[in-house]
Amino acid sequence: MKKIAFLFALILGSGCAISAQKTPPQAVVVAFNQKFPGVKKVGWDKEKNGEWEAEFEQNEVDMSANFSADGKWLETETEIKVTDLPAPVQAALKGKKIKEAARIQKADGTTVYEAEVRRKDLLFDANGKQLN
Repeated sequence: MKKIAFLFALILGSGCAISAQKTPPQAVVVAFNQKFPGVKKVGWDKEKNGEWEAEFEQNEVDMSANFSADGKWLETETEIKVTDLPAPVQAALKGKKIKEAARIQKADGTTVYEAEVRRKDLLFDANGKQLN
């Protein structure tokens, strides 16, 4: 009986630890609300590298934004149509089936483009140069 109680407590404790990972630090929430005012429905996830990712919709467009644990905005990914990829990126992907595309705005001011091909995310600069 003690073993069952111990296992139950262990499982319950693990569940609490997992759900705690879905609640970002206050600094992250504040930074998100400042950067994206008015967004009501946000899904949070803590990534393996320690960043917090917010998934949300703004103006009927699917988006995600990453923040460091101290609330620093790192990047925003915005879903776009494949036809909205810059022409050099489309040329670099010619003949490949693109499932999804996105524009990623980084904190340093750069913009990169992401294309999902065969379940892999490929990154490009605006000139069509593959970055990964």
